[in-house]
Amino acid sequence: MPPDLEPLAQAVRPGLDHKFAAREAGYHDSRRIIRLSANAIRSLHRDQGEAAAALMNEAEGLLRRAQGALADHPDVRYAGFLGDAAKEYAEARLTAALFAADPLPLPADLGVDAAPYLNGLGEAVGEMRRRLLDMLRAGDLAEGERLLEGMNAICDLLADLDYPDGMTGGLRRTTDVARALVERSRADLTNTVVQERLRRQLAGE
Repeated sequence: MPPDLEPLAQAVRPGLDHKFAAREAGYHDSRRIIRLSANAIRSLHRDQGEAAAALMNEAEGLLRRAQGALADHPDVRYAGFLGDAAKEYAEARLTAALFAADPLPLPADLGVDAAPYLNGLGEAVGEMRRRLLDMLRAGDLAEGERLLEGMNAICDLLADLDYPDGMTGGLRRTTDVARALVERSRADLTNTVVQERLRRQLAGE
């Protein structure tokens, strides 16, 4: 006669049902956070500050809800998708501050852990490069130089945080990508400055 496993099923099913429901809610919100953050960054590049702020505020509310839903399930909370959402949200907030030359919000200000925050900061370097190229096309070399200085400072900080990737969510790779973007941006800015200098000399300015 087989063992009676019904008591076991009754014992484990409620907890697993609750964990699964929390996971689905957190996963759904995380996907929306990522979309909202990406749209906020697009708005920032279009100088649509109010629209970007509204999108980031909506993303923040969803992040808080997802974090609350998974608070009792750390194994699910740190499984990956919520960290990805927190990273994208942090990237949007940091990009906004970097574009505006405002003080950077800290991880505690954003309500995110250090690893997604730092990876979001590293990925913001890519947005700064895109902004820098826009400024070069517009002839705003001073803003281009400011952005490059910021990009370089971020890379120096990230490179100095030399911890195992398991602790930082793969920050070393993010830093390597950011450093390559800095060097490409330095070359682009240098070429533009040289061309502008030659133009002025030829024009007798």
